[in-house]
Amino acid sequence: MKHMGFQVVLYGCETWSLTLREERRLRVFENRVLRRVSGPKRDEVTGEWRKLHNEKLSDLYSLPNILRVVKSRRMRWEGYVVHMGEGRGVHRVVVGKPEGKRPSGRPRRRWEENIKMYLQKVSGGCGDWMELAQDRDRWRALMNKVRNLRVPKMCEIS
Repeated sequence: MKHMGFQVVLYGCETWSLTLREERRLRVFENRVLRRVSGPKRDEVTGEWRKLHNEKLSDLYSLPNILRVVKSRRMRWEGYVVHMGEGRGVHRVVVGKPEGKRPSGRPRRRWEENIKMYLQKVSGGCGDWMELAQDRDRWRALMNKVRNLRVPKMCEIS
């Protein structure tokens, strides 16, 4: 995304673990910005002014949607973390397993689980994602697949 506003919104998105509610809010924000940029359109048949529907907005702008950008940036960052090696603190935080007693209730989805889900949807699961990330060319190709993945509007990759 080339727009400065999106760069500000996406700052640090590599480390986000989004809920479905947060993903929906990002899509709403993106559509609101695109509608503001495009302005109202005049209907050719009736001559009335109207807002563009979501499908028309996505057809009008060829940029990948904001969620695909977040997901591809996450995968790119994960590749960097894997290449850092086990001695680095970031690697230990992302890959390490916490010790101690966990709180009651449903566990929150971890960041690493999101990466595994993306790989499952894009390539049907490629085995160990850390080994895959060591091959920079294959990892980059998978990031591009995630960014350009076409899925129905209501069931975006979570």
